[in-house]
Amino acid sequence: MTYDITVIGSNMMELSTDVDRMPKLGETVAAPDFHMAFGGKGANQAFAASQLGAKVAMISKVGADVLGREYLKHFEESGIDVSGVSVGKKNNGVAPCFIQGEMNSIIIVQGANSELTPDTLEDYRDIIKNSKLIVLQQEISLATDYRAIEIAHEYGVPVMLNPAPANDQIDIDHVAMCEFYSPNETELGRLTKMPIETIEQIKAAANKLVDLGVKNVIVTIGSRGALWVSKDHEELIPSYKVKAVDSIGAGDSFVGAFSHYYTSGEDISTALRHANAYAAVTVTRSGSQTSYPSAAELPALQEKLGIAVTPHE
Repeated sequence: MTYDITVIGSNMMELSTDVDRMPKLGETVAAPDFHMAFGGKGANQAFAASQLGAKVAMISKVGADVLGREYLKHFEESGIDVSGVSVGKKNNGVAPCFIQGEMNSIIIVQGANSELTPDTLEDYRDIIKNSKLIVLQQEISLATDYRAIEIAHEYGVPVMLNPAPANDQIDIDHVAMCEFYSPNETELGRLTKMPIETIEQIKAAANKLVDLGVKNVIVTIGSRGALWVSKDHEELIPSYKVKAVDSIGAGDSFVGAFSHYYTSGEDISTALRHANAYAAVTVTRSGSQTSYPSAAELPALQEKLGIAVTPHE
């Protein structure tokens, strides 16, 4: 079996509680609302790509609890191949989030995600080998990411590494083995130790990574768009102006959408335009995966928002 995209990474159950105020240590307070949703960077990216019609496989670890069973069922119902999803010994990864107005506090519990070790990937070489693109993030161990990059490199399969959450210990030699490195400007600044306040500074930092061997650096810069820098190309793809409601998961929707459009045959510039347009729609809707429209829904939503994807010239 062949896949357009294989995502190797995390899944998290988001446990969100609205609070009027945070409790003090030792205090119990009543909260007005609670909701649970499917999240985690790896799963978000896989879900976005699948929503758009890509043939997606996921390599991940779900928990040996009810949340793990629910997530596995969710993957299957979303059309994601679960041949690489196994059940760990720990409970499922969770992300309790406490929301107070526009501010939130989040706790990440890796759970079974911590059991996705480098050795685990040896069981899934066939999935990696038969993929058009491997997509990675950093909610699993760097050692597992490194092994994924190495195995993909053996088979000549390109890798897209989204370095979120940021980790200052990242090995540049492994980054240079990737076809795409896609940080936001903050993550770019942390890796390069360079200023990233202006577009020119961001370009300079991205070019530093290209000089170190990274083939394509794609920097997401929020409302300013996305910057693509390679050895012989530099392009700022503008964002689409919409009224944002919720930006949670927008970066993951961008990665998932770009992966889909790129593996479906679009050139990088056009795929980035489509990814920007998809992410723009998601920020006008609440939640992470709940904000990701399907391919069937997308045209009407984009038309309503006045989003027209201009072709690459």
